[in-house]
Amino acid sequence: MTSAERREQLIDVARELFAARGYEGTSVEEIAAKAQVSKPIVYEHFGGKEGLYAVVVDREVNTLLDGILSSLTAETLADANPENRQRELIERAALALLDYIESNTDGFRILSRDSSVGQSTGSFASLLSDIASQVEGILVAEFRSRGLEAKTAPMYAQMLVGMVALTGQWWLDARRPKKSEVAAHVVNLAWNGLSKLEPKPRLLTRR
Repeated sequence: MTSAERREQLIDVARELFAARGYEGTSVEEIAAKAQVSKPIVYEHFGGKEGLYAVVVDREVNTLLDGILSSLTAETLADANPENRQRELIERAALALLDYIESNTDGFRILSRDSSVGQSTGSFASLLSDIASQVEGILVAEFRSRGLEAKTAPMYAQMLVGMVALTGQWWLDARRPKKSEVAAHVVNLAWNGLSKLEPKPRLLTRR
């Protein structure tokens, strides 16, 4: 193999092992053995397990983020009213995440296992924050059209993205119902809830 080919091989092998065993459960020895190379070869290319893991995670983050951002920037239904166009964007974002889970199962396992959704830092949390920033723009327009406070849009964007991400983690193993049906139910909850938002919501137990 050329140096570039060997590097790609090591990334593929490590991706599979990290997905199956997690970062802590995978050793450089195992990566080298599965790739049929010596440990020094792994260190030569990546400096060690941490460097290799960083490359794997970076690729997965870019793949998922590119897919979701592409779905949000794609042309929407030209003949739909504004409300339908906004709903379509939410549908596309939900489907983009489920598409990634379906076609990049190992990658999603790596992202979601070793970086919890609830953490303020880390690859998966940072990724969800990036996605929420894009969704925020959709919600700002929707909130303004309904006379709601646009400044609360970032908070609602985090709620929506977190809901889809957690549903995706569940669907990763369940795989039922089918992807389109899961997306339809996610949007059903998100959209129908959003369509009836109170301008000044308050908890019933703390008025």
